[in-house]
Amino acid sequence: MITILGTSGRLKEMRDLIEQMKQDSCECKDSVFVSAIKTYAKEGLVDEAISLYKNIPQFNCVNWTQSFNSLLEIMVNENKLEDAHSLFVESCCGWEVKSRVQALNLLMYALCRKSRSDLALHIFQEMDYQGCCPNRDSYLIVMKGLCQEKRLHEATHLLYSMFWRISLKGNGEDIVIYRTLLDALCDDGKFDEAVEILGKILRKGLKAPKRCYNRLDLSQCGDGKDAEVTKRWIHEALVRGSVPSTASYTAMAVDLYEEGKIDEADKVIIEMKNKRFKPNHSIFEAKVAALSMVGKVDEAIKVIEEDMVEVNCLPNAKVYNVLLKNLCNAVGNSTSVLKSLNKMSKKVNCMADKETYSILLEMLCRERKYLEASQLLEQMSIKSYWPCANSYNLLIEGLCSLGRQYEAIMWLEDMISQGKLPEISVWYSLASSFCNPEMMKVSSETFNRLRSL
Repeated sequence: MITILGTSGRLKEMRDLIEQMKQDSCECKDSVFVSAIKTYAKEGLVDEAISLYKNIPQFNCVNWTQSFNSLLEIMVNENKLEDAHSLFVESCCGWEVKSRVQALNLLMYALCRKSRSDLALHIFQEMDYQGCCPNRDSYLIVMKGLCQEKRLHEATHLLYSMFWRISLKGNGEDIVIYRTLLDALCDDGKFDEAVEILGKILRKGLKAPKRCYNRLDLSQCGDGKDAEVTKRWIHEALVRGSVPSTASYTAMAVDLYEEGKIDEADKVIIEMKNKRFKPNHSIFEAKVAALSMVGKVDEAIKVIEEDMVEVNCLPNAKVYNVLLKNLCNAVGNSTSVLKSLNKMSKKVNCMADKETYSILLEMLCRERKYLEASQLLEQMSIKSYWPCANSYNLLIEGLCSLGRQYEAIMWLEDMISQGKLPEISVWYSLASSFCNPEMMKVSSETFNRLRSL
């Protein structure tokens, strides 16, 4: 019930129900508070989220690790680093927080984003003394931070520490971390050092066969002085030398797609298929996002409708949402988005989420397609996907400009019932529409409904 009320935007009722849950002293799961905290954050009520977290001890809940990590992530994303540090210090040592690895990863990420990889590295080195074992995300966060700041000496030593920790069995998923350092070395012109470290990675990190690292020679990529050519050669060597697995190919392909290197990622998929491994949803989601970002909408749709079906990987809601959200960010694409949304709705267990609908609603309003926006909001209402106040304001004003007072007042009532206050400009638009001689054809019932608000 708390999740449903939060999703529907009924924060007062959600707050009352949480209070009732506390009064009844019923057993509470951590996931309940995670849902409420995220709801408050989406509505811009971070202080409410913090207050709820600090009151968790008053509830019958014995483990709030997820709530701790969720709130910490929100603070980091909101750039409230001092508050995030205070929260960590207050909560990290309590028995209710079972693991601190994710929290420490978030703090290291925040520091690296602020170009303080030196402090992030210090936290990383202290993790052992905190009784925490760094995971793959820990290494990747610090590695990217060090390489972005050209601290390549420390980054190299960090990589070597992986060989006797998380890479003992030659896990192919570590490719992404190795590639980060090797690319940074190439960008810095240290090609020979990159090749030397590549040999060690293949031998000690990936446990590759001897044939993969015995004949590494920069002459294989031209004069060995072109950074991009050398990086592509290194990427191919990493793929060939890794232990063939779905996880290793997925890690490499997704990373390349996220960097916009579509052609290179496609080669990884070809290699993956040749080794009899099937691309999964994660790869296709990353490819659709990459294609959409560069405006290749038709190719992105082809990936969903043809490429995924070809390998028996049925399109799901997530991959459609990736497509729709990227399409929505491009001006003038509302027609394509609506077509894709209709196709998606006809598939079993395939439904656009609230965020996708909200983005499309604002897009239609920006393009002044208010009637289509009103129809979309009707679909959202059926699913209890309530938009933000700004979307209501845009739609109501737009409907008034078209002389559609009845629909405008209907959505105004809906908006107020959600506890959202209209802008003054909305009232001006409604008043103007009733005073305009060309728009006086309005029933007394509609006018009375407006007066009652």
